[in-house]
Parts: sequence; structure tokens; C-alpha cells
Amino acid sequence: MAVRPILHFPDPVLKKIARPVKTLTDEIRTLIGDMTDTMYDAPGIGLAAPQIGVSLRVIVVDVGWRDKDRHPRAYLNPEIVASSGKLKLEEGCLSVPGYGAEVPRASHVVLAALDEDGKPVEVEAEGLEAVCFQHEVDHLNGMLFIDRLSALKRGLYVKRRKKELARER
Repeated sequence: MAVRPILHFPDPVLKKIARPVKTLTDEIRTLIGDMTDTMYDAPGIGLAAPQIGVSLRVIVVDVGWRDKDRHPRAYLNPEIVASSGKLKLEEGCLSVPGYGAEVPRASHVVLAALDEDGKPVEVEAEGLEAVCFQHEVDHLNGMLFIDRLSALKRGLYVKRRKKELARER
């Protein structure tokens, strides 16, 4: 497998709604492997295919790997089908470099998807894992965590990022 470059805000691919996976193919399996390698290399706890420039509804997640062994899980066409409770955790994003903020999220979710064998699954998650699922599904819907912030906070980040990009040129 391979580590792929991660797209950063304001890349337009990050704002597109990703297409559903119609068939589990060898290409999708390779994508999952590359996404997993990229997530660990970054390092992160979740990654959505659009973050590496592939507009497909695929995510990989492993919220506990820094504390224990690695147990990555991949989900195809994931959707949050139930949510409850409220939670605010500090979020960061591999596609939004150098910025973190508290984001309001549900504290408990149920994710429906296909697993990496193409079998339907429902996964209940709480806390950090629930936040991670919501964050990654947002990516598939063309949304970044900064889109959930106040206009002021989002505007400050956008202004700072534009300055960074101008300096890089």
C-alpha cells in the first residue's frame, strides 16, 4: 500500500459531495489500504477518501491506535442513521492544517455502512469515536469541521490560511 498526499483547505475537492461506492473492487481495496497507511502516517484517527482526492464515499477509522494496537476499520457508503446527546470536543483535521476548535456534535451515533468485505453493518459509537464518524461523514458530504464553527471563527481561519498560501507562492 502507499501513503498518498492529503489535500488541504481550500482545495475544491473537499467541498464536493462524494459518490457512492457501487461495487467492491480491487481498486477500492487498494484505496482502503492506501487510506489506512496515509491516516497512520499523518498521524490521524480517521480519513475520508476525498481528503486524498478520491470523491468516493469511503472512510477509515482507528480512534485508539495511539494507545494500543492498530485496529483500522473501513466503511463504504457510511451514513449516520441515529444520533443523540450533545458533546463538544476539540477537533482538528488533516485537511485543515494547524487549527483546532471545539465543535458541537452528537455524543452517541449509529453508523450504517458496508464493511470492507461489502457486508452491511451498523456500528454504535460514543464519545471520540462518535465524533470521528460524524467528522468523516461530513467530509463525504463536502463539509469541513470549520463549516460548523461561527462565521467569526471560520473567517479568522480562512484569513490566516490565505496568508499562509500567499507566503508559499
